[in-house]
Amino acid sequence: MSDNFNTYIEQIDFDAWRELCVSIGTLRRFSKGEEFVSIGKVGRYIGFIQSGTLKYVARSADGTEHVMGLVFGEGFVADWPFCLYGKEAKLAIVAVTESDIYCVSSEAVKKRMDNDPKFRDIIMHATEAVYGTVYDRYVDLYVKTPQQRYEDLINRHPDLFDLFSLKDIASFLKITPTHLSRLRKNNGNQC
Repeated sequence: MSDNFNTYIEQIDFDAWRELCVSIGTLRRFSKGEEFVSIGKVGRYIGFIQSGTLKYVARSADGTEHVMGLVFGEGFVADWPFCLYGKEAKLAIVAVTESDIYCVSSEAVKKRMDNDPKFRDIIMHATEAVYGTVYDRYVDLYVKTPQQRYEDLINRHPDLFDLFSLKDIASFLKITPTHLSRLRKNNGNQC
């Protein structure tokens, strides 16, 4: 089992991506609640998080928020790979806390990808790795119980409740906050 929340990190050239973002990116501060990517808009940046926490959010027709992903620590953030192809985002990426992110324009990354075969391979491997992470989570929704998903999450990241709200974690696990509170209570963790 991976120690990284977003397991794709272990399968990409992390140093190359970090170097790209830090060397040619611009350090931007995103306030709590500010969107890094907005639904219906093309993602303008690929970012390396220096500090902060963000969540990937889809919204149903009635406006209900569904947390599809969480990112924190030294990680990457983007509407991947859709930002490279000018496709509108189907989700928002929202700062949960004030976040400092090195931002590289999606267009600059796309241009480099088009002109550099080695970099194109890095993009391809990153896309495969992100797909693998998302696919594993999708399968887990079908083959694991909420209890098992909760235990996997908390065993790997016991500090997650210090970083994200109970509501966001419950949404990520596809359960209600009340159900999550019961799971925590049954495992000896207080809300």
